[in-house]
Amino acid sequence: MNSVSGNSIANIARLHHLMDQNDLSGLVLSSGENFTYLSGIVYPGTLARHLELANSPRAVILVWLRHSDPVVVVNATAEGLARRDAPHAKVEVYEAYRESPYERLVAVLEQEGLSDQRIGFETNFISAKEWKRLEQKLPHMHVFDCANLMDQVRWIKTKEEIELLKAAADLLDDVYLEVFPTIVKGDRECDVHARILHACIVRGFGWVHGILNSSRNTIPYAGESDFAFEAGDVIRTDYVAYNRAYPGHLSRNVILGTPTAQQLRDYRANRDVYRAAIERCKPGARVGDIYDFIVDEFAKFGWSYKSIISGHSIGVWMHQQDPIITRGSDQRLEEGMVLAMEPHWQHWHLQDLVLVDKTGPQLLSTKFSTDEPFVVEW
Repeated sequence: MNSVSGNSIANIARLHHLMDQNDLSGLVLSSGENFTYLSGIVYPGTLARHLELANSPRAVILVWLRHSDPVVVVNATAEGLARRDAPHAKVEVYEAYRESPYERLVAVLEQEGLSDQRIGFETNFISAKEWKRLEQKLPHMHVFDCANLMDQVRWIKTKEEIELLKAAADLLDDVYLEVFPTIVKGDRECDVHARILHACIVRGFGWVHGILNSSRNTIPYAGESDFAFEAGDVIRTDYVAYNRAYPGHLSRNVILGTPTAQQLRDYRANRDVYRAAIERCKPGARVGDIYDFIVDEFAKFGWSYKSIISGHSIGVWMHQQDPIITRGSDQRLEEGMVLAMEPHWQHWHLQDLVLVDKTGPQLLSTKFSTDEPFVVEW
């Protein structure tokens, strides 16, 4: 069957094409992106945090077999969700803290006749200790680094994935449109941040993170503090909210009080560069050329653009994925990619989800107009 749930939204056809191209009998996947992508199991809370640790004593591992049903290696705490949400997978349960998950993995690979086969591993997500264990226990296995292969699979979205990403973006814009008008004098960054988190959770998002800062706060990625807003401030946002592990990822600006002429000029200049960059997101476009275009466009306004990225692909579990829109990259955009584009100057930060389509870039996040800044009259 080659589907954990029987109703997978992952790009299985592309996955199997690349596996066959690289002569792979199976894949061993334990990172949050790849485990969640193929298994369809979305772990919450502490179980989710363990998916982010390469040395977790409570790791969950997906063994994806090219020609038979997959195997999920889990501990007892993670077993229930695996059996519910991956009914067609074989479930192997190990005793966490007494048994390494990789000891059980070795047994699974031997049972499935893979101990001397060519198998893909995420070499960037297994600790040196566990690598040593695998080499000792399975000396005849042929290891292939499948991290890049899985990136290539995930970056071309299926119709169902695109629908999930759009739904998450729409929900996040609903949150912005609800919370922004409630900002009043005396509110602090942490107060508005809390209202955004609450509005996300009640709409069904599984988890949320992001930034919300005043333009007078010169350290934007230091958390939301008790820094109080004042009239004339520009609020910068950059939130990621996950719905069924697929993120809405959007940035919007708010001006508190009547905008000055300079604020309007700056907002519109940033907006125009931003939109011009999106127009270049077409199949075949070289990523490094898009970045260079953004640098040149900002320079026309006398602005020196030095951001390390101007956007990125987006997908399950982790919002920032390849390709990254960065200086010097030779990667090419492909039809079916979804990008979070965010070329911005200082606190003027716009970000939307864009589908790379053969007919041209398609905006997925359409609920919030960015034609002009959102203004809260004080």
